[in-house]
Amino acid sequence: MSLTEVQVVSNPLKQSAADEAARARNLVAAERKAVELFDEVTRRGLIKPGLPESAVSDQVRDLAADLFGTKKHWHKRIVRSGENTLEPYKANPPDRVIGEDDIVFLDFGPVFEEWEADFGRTYVLGDDPVKLQLTADLPEVWAAGRAYFEDHPDVTGAELYAQVCRLAEDAGWEFGGPHSGHLVGEFPHELIDADLVNSYIAPSNTNRLRGRDDAGRDCHWILEIHLVDRQRGFGGFFEQLLTLSR
Repeated sequence: MSLTEVQVVSNPLKQSAADEAARARNLVAAERKAVELFDEVTRRGLIKPGLPESAVSDQVRDLAADLFGTKKHWHKRIVRSGENTLEPYKANPPDRVIGEDDIVFLDFGPVFEEWEADFGRTYVLGDDPVKLQLTADLPEVWAAGRAYFEDHPDVTGAELYAQVCRLAEDAGWEFGGPHSGHLVGEFPHELIDADLVNSYIAPSNTNRLRGRDDAGRDCHWILEIHLVDRQRGFGGFFEQLLTLSR
């Protein structure tokens, strides 16, 4: 996939309905496997105090390989805990040992049969009520962001980003990322360059999110919610498919 192929354009040749239906099925199937992977992470208790973030990351990587034969991840694997959960995707905070009463989030981009998934969830170790509330608010803010997308057919990336920032504030948090999502598709997905503003749900993207790329394919988006409490020193993360989730 070339760099230009991830940019949204207004009038390319349209792919066949059958091709688009197959793409949608494959992307949904990839996400379902990501859900299975994360469910198994929970069932096996892989996130626990005393482990470095890097060790959890490696265990999840190995689990994906065992369950699905996954050998590729299209973006860097992220496990963050404590104060590291305040950091945006591009940051590379020092490896941290997970604590007894910690908050932890995972952000993985496994490739299943050449189709990209991008999935993120947050976990609380212990019973801190504020951390538990943040974790409960994450899917609610995501769902409200998706509802806004559904209700506004001509919504732009900038408009949806602004809306999720408002939703975060209304829920009592700060939005922690410079963007709130991106395109997703077939692997190998070209690394999304910061200059390709149309690839992000971000303030700089003033184009409609509903469109097609240069190859005539429907654009499918991931919606990311990163809520933070800078005073208390932690945050949480939730992401999944926006355009195909129901």
